[in-house]
This record gives sequence, C-alpha cells and structure tokens, in this order.
Amino acid sequence: MSSEAKALAKGIQKVGFLEKVKPHIELIAAGLSGVLIVAGWLFDKYGNGADSIVAFLLAFLIGGFAKAKQGIEATYENKELNVEMLMIFAAVGSAIIGYWTEGAVLIFIFAVSGALETYTMNKSRKEISSLMKLQPEEALLITNGYEKKVSVSALRVGDHILIKPGERVPSDGAIIKGQTNIDEAAITGESMPVSKGGGAEVFAGTVNMTGSITVQVTKASDETLFHKIIQLVQSAQSEKSPSQQFIERFEGTYVKVVLVVVFSMFFLPHFLLGWGWHESFYRAMILLVVASPCALVASIMPATLSAISNGAKHGILVKGGVHLENLGHLEAIAFDKTGTLTKGKPEVTEIIVKEGLEKEDLIWKAASIESYSNHPLALSIVKYAKRAINKELFHPDSLEDIPGWGVKAEINGEQWKIGKAAFIGKENADKFADGKAKDLASHGNTLVFIEINGELSAMIALMDVVREETKLAIDHLKRQGIHTIMLTGDSEKTARAIAADSHVDEFFAECLPEVKVEELKNLKKKYKTVAMVGDGINDAPALAIANVGIAMGEGTDVALETADIVLMKNDLPRISDAIHLSQRMNKIIKQNVIFSITVIMLLIASNFFQILDLPYGVIGHEGSTILVILNSLRLLKA
Repeated sequence: MSSEAKALAKGIQKVGFLEKVKPHIELIAAGLSGVLIVAGWLFDKYGNGADSIVAFLLAFLIGGFAKAKQGIEATYENKELNVEMLMIFAAVGSAIIGYWTEGAVLIFIFAVSGALETYTMNKSRKEISSLMKLQPEEALLITNGYEKKVSVSALRVGDHILIKPGERVPSDGAIIKGQTNIDEAAITGESMPVSKGGGAEVFAGTVNMTGSITVQVTKASDETLFHKIIQLVQSAQSEKSPSQQFIERFEGTYVKVVLVVVFSMFFLPHFLLGWGWHESFYRAMILLVVASPCALVASIMPATLSAISNGAKHGILVKGGVHLENLGHLEAIAFDKTGTLTKGKPEVTEIIVKEGLEKEDLIWKAASIESYSNHPLALSIVKYAKRAINKELFHPDSLEDIPGWGVKAEINGEQWKIGKAAFIGKENADKFADGKAKDLASHGNTLVFIEINGELSAMIALMDVVREETKLAIDHLKRQGIHTIMLTGDSEKTARAIAADSHVDEFFAECLPEVKVEELKNLKKKYKTVAMVGDGINDAPALAIANVGIAMGEGTDVALETADIVLMKNDLPRISDAIHLSQRMNKIIKQNVIFSITVIMLLIASNFFQILDLPYGVIGHEGSTILVILNSLRLLKA
C-alpha cells in the first residue's frame, strides 16, 4: 500500500472514530473533569497547591465548556440570562473565595446532568434514526426497457422502477407487473407479510419478500407515507408543551430575581445580621448555587421527549408535547364510523336462499356475474365466494350493468337480475323470507336481491362490520372515565346498530362534514377537552377543531396532516395506551416540579440559617437535577 493510501485509510479510521465518539462527548468531558478533580484534591492534600489549581482549572474548562457555550449563546440570542449562566457565576465565585474543589464539583455534576439531558434527546431521536436507515438511497429505474440505478430523490411520479426480492421499496407506488409478498412491519406494524399483485399499493421502506415487481411511482420522495412519519416525529421533538413554555418564560424572570437577591446578600446580612464579609460572600455563593432552577427547568423537556419516543416505538406518532399533554386531560372522544370504528369495507353477514335451490351453486353464479363490477358490494360478494367456494369464476353468456340499480345477466338460458330491492320489485323483496329483510336492514345491513327467471331466489345481507378491536378499545376508554361518541353520515337505523355493536355511549347520525364540526363545538362546550378520531377527507375539519385530532394511519393524506396524533398501526386500543402514556407523563412532570421546588426551598432555608455548607449545597442542588432527569427517563419504558 502506498503512503498516500495509508494516510487516506488512517484519515477514514479517524473520521469513523470521531463519529462514534461524538454522541458521547459530553459524558467523556464530564468523566475527564471528574478525574481532574480527584487529581486536584490529591495535589492539594499533599501540599502541591499550584498543581492542584491547574488541575481544577482544567476540570472547570473541560467539564464546563459545553454548558458555558450553550449558556453564552442562549444569552446572546435571547438577550436574557439563563440557568447555565448562573452555574458559571456560582463556580467562578466559589473559586474566588478559595473553594476550588466545590466549584469544580459543581461543574462536574452540572456536566453529568447535561450529558443525561443529551442522552434523553438522543434516545428520543433513536426511532427516527432507525426509520431513516430503512429508506433506500437508490432505485432501479426502467426507461425504454433499460435498467439504471438512480437516486431516490431523482424519481418522479409516473416513473417505473424494478424491485427485486429482498430489496426495500424506495418509493410509494402501485404494482403494474408481478406478484409478491410485502413485509409492511415498518409502516403498519403488521408482522405477517401481505400478498400483493397488479394494482396493489406499496409503500417506501417496506420489504419485497419473494417475487420481482415493477412499480409505478405515485408520490414524490418527500411526499411518501414513510417520509411523513419521519417529519411527524421530528416536528414533535421541536414543539414545546404549555408547561415547558411556562417554565422557559419563568426561568428568565427567576434568574434575574436570584441575581438581585444574591447581590443583596453580599451586603444586607453584614449590616443587618452582623455577619462577616467572608461569611456574607460565602452564603451569597451558596445561594447562587442552590437557588438556581436547574432541576425545575429539567422537569419537563426530558419527560416529554421520553414519552414521545415511547409512543413512536409503539406506533403512536405525536406531533408535539402540547398534544400529548392535552391527551391526558380528555373527557370525551368522538369517532368517525367508516374506516375508524368499522373496517370501511362491507362484508357478507347473511345469505338467505329460496328453498329448493343449492346455496353454493347460486353464490358461485352470482359472484361470477358480480366479478365484472367495481361496485363495493359486488367486490365483497366476490371476495366472500372466493373464500367460501373452491371454484374458478366464469364469464356469463351476456351481461348488462344498470348504473344505480344493479346488473342483468344470462347464464345457460337463465335470466338473472342482481341489485337493490326496487330493481327486482320492492313489494316482493319486503315479503321475502317472511319479511326478514326489514329486520336485517334495521340492524344496519345493506341488502342485495337475486332474481332468476322473474322469481326472487336469494337475498344477500352485507354490512360494514365493526373492527374486532373496536369494542375492546371503547371499553378501555370507558374504564378511563372518557365519554365516547360516534359521528356518522349513515342513517339513524344503521348508526344505532353500529353504536350498539361498538359499545359507544352516544351517536349522531346523518352528519355531513359541517355537522360534525358543529357537534364537536357542542361537545367542547359540554366537556373540557375533546378528541376526534377519523381517517377521511370529510373528517379533516372535525380533526382540526377538536382539542386533539387523532388520525388512523391508513387514512387520507389530508387527515394525516390535519391530525395531532397518528395511529400508524390502525390499532384503536392504542388510543387508550396513548392516554395512559400522557397521564404517566403529566404525573412524572408534577413529581419533578414539586420535588425540585421543595429541594430549592429547603436548601435556601438551610443556607439562610447558616446550616448548609457549599459542598452539600452543590450535591443537594445538582443531585436533585440528576434525579429529576432519571425520573423522566422512566417514560422510555413501556
């Protein structure tokens, strides 16, 4: 290897080492500061005063550099003093009166608490980092039959890309060629691979498991669902909760008050209480240390970031601390019906066939006719038949689609009509199966009738069924003391049936988007804090007006962008988990605030009565800051 190559290799190794060390630099600086403090103390003990001062000065510089830089920059930008500046003043003041060890220990513990805060920040970013690693950087673009590797950012809507087995999908798109299984765990959280073929939608970041597929790009790289997930978590980290905003406003005023009181303590105790100048200055320095609101300032942000990180890990993406804080105060929650409480797609619930006809044969023929329609009810009948009958569907002899009514067909000379009651005769439909049609309709079913050669032969009942997890989710919310409401555009009968099946407390039927907004306004008057859960474009206005808007992960882009919280796994019971997480966060923040204020008051009182010495003041104050941060880190655990 040439000398240039060796130099380059060493340079690369050095860069790699620095990248590994960078996240831990504050902790390393705090550790070195601690070692230098021990060295300074040993030098001082064994009579080498000059060396001890040098060691302590180095401990000050190395341990305090990061926080001092942060404090000076913040003071310059905001034109206001902060906690970091108070710590610098206290450490320098301690050194001035000869308490080098105490000043250095103050810097050391302050550096450790800073390292812990940075650890919390890094931990909260871990979910984003792991997600970003799932995003491929290159894609295989197909142009005029030729393959070419290009950057994902260079892909445009309409481009065709080839994705081979084992590769990650580089962009959102639709399959135009091939059949495969896709692992969508990164997006939906579903562990089982999903079988997908022509026309099926695929998402960036998911894994192509088996066959090669050609995909047409449907979204630009910065508009994919994957990219939006990352943006949601990033915005959540930067948005501050009301509690955090209050503490930051309070901090500026508090620091000024502390500095005024400390300055007064230089003189007033000497003249009013007869303290010596040295004692007055010493007590002023202790006050500067113990009155600093470090623990109070650290009471909220680490807890909020830990809670947001925990939520992201479990598929609950929160767009900011304010929304997570509000979630813990919910009194009522409103749900859209279709696609939220229900699956959003009709399913066959009952089939009634006239006596003397073979049910399986009739369904097979009906599904063969319906397979040429794109109507949601027709698709559901075909899906049911494919699952229930092991036969290939066939093409009818003739077929005529009657828009808005149904379909006519001929099979082996038989004349078939499939559609709504009015299409085959409402009077006959109402009488069919001893009037069971009315009973099924009253329970929210949509009815499809089959007529063969002019004779009503069968009735298929379909309904947008309630999700399996809906009842569990609603019951959990009720146990948490939250009133549940369903808002739907469906008829009163259908709404009543779905409301009973899903266990909600109350429902409002025939709601247009503007009616949903009005109902949300009324609910907000009645209940202090109200959430709205939805997935469609028509839910966006209601999501926006609610105190907390919650969107289903498979919902429309408008719903995802409008909502404050997104359930990536479409898992309704996660709402209860999110509320519990919010309540835990609010509880821990209260614990932190009460604990930090109590410690500050005790330390100030002890100092005034001349009980507290500087070393114990340093330990009590900085120790409380570390305990507050460690308490916040408990939120990282499930």
